[in-house]
This record gives sequence, C-alpha cells and structure tokens, in this order.
Amino acid sequence: LSNLMLLVFVSLSVFSSASSLSCRWMHHKFRQHSNNSLDLIERMAHTSTNTTEDAEVSFPHNLYNQASEASAEDKLRFTVQILEEMAALFEEDHSNASWEENTVDHFLIVVTQQADGLHSCIKSHGHKKKNKKLHMYFKRLSHILEQMGHSAESWELIRKEMKTHLMRADQLASSLLTN
Repeated sequence: LSNLMLLVFVSLSVFSSASSLSCRWMHHKFRQHSNNSLDLIERMAHTSTNTTEDAEVSFPHNLYNQASEASAEDKLRFTVQILEEMAALFEEDHSNASWEENTVDHFLIVVTQQADGLHSCIKSHGHKKKNKKLHMYFKRLSHILEQMGHSAESWELIRKEMKTHLMRADQLASSLLTN
C-alpha cells in the first residue's frame, strides 16, 4: 500500500508540475516578448505636459485579482484576451497620436506574437467564453478614444493604461513559471 501511495504521490507531483506549464514558448520566449512590448509602449510616451486627465478610466484590478486565483489555463486565457483586446484597440485611428508609425506597428506585432505564443500553451482549445467584464472595459476605452476624437491626449491616456495592463499581465503569466 505504501508503494502505491508513493507512486500516486510521485505521479501527481510530476503531472501537476508538468501541467502547471510545460509550454516551451513560456519558458523560452515569454520574457523576451513581454520585455519588448513594455519597452515599445514606453517609447510611445507622449512628451507633452498638457495631457488632459478629464476622462475617467478605472483600472479593472478586481478582474486581475480574480484571474490570479484561477487555474493555469484560465490565467493564460485571461492574459491572451488582454493582449488581443489591446491589439484591437491599437488598430483604431491613431493618426493623431505622437508615436512613430513603425513603433506602433512593431508593438502590434510583438503583442500579437505574445498572444499567439501564450495561446499555444493552452491545452484545451475548446471555445471558452471570453471574460465579458474585461471585454466591456476595453469597449469603454474605445468609447473614450471616440469621445476625445482620437486625440494625442486620449491616446496617451490609453497608452498609460495599456502599460499597466502589460505589467499586470506579465505578473500573472510569470506566476505560472514559478509554480
């Protein structure tokens, strides 16, 4: 009986550590892409001092708190959704933003690669619903951009918000590497 218990324990230990994340992309490419996206969004900073903060954006800390308690796969799904929603937001008219077009293009490529790479780590590719509250949050950001006429100031507000998302998403996904 004790040999059977030991075998079960060892099997579960190996399985849980392997299922926690045995994704090569996470171990070899995640950190590089995460650092690149943070570097690029920092380079897009608007240097003007007259940014208007009149638009109210409340960061969805509660959604990240819920995600941090979720399974490894749900953490990945949440992070992938953030990156996909972010990419969609940056596809909007940013002609008034102060960024160089090639920096934005490179940022979108890196974020899309990051989302694709993380998505490849999800074992069960069944069609799970996206987080509706997170989707609505990004819709509100899109609405703010429209209300502010896609101005440089509105894009700087969005850029700052997305930088925070990238840092939180990095923390969330990185937690899978240490488990």
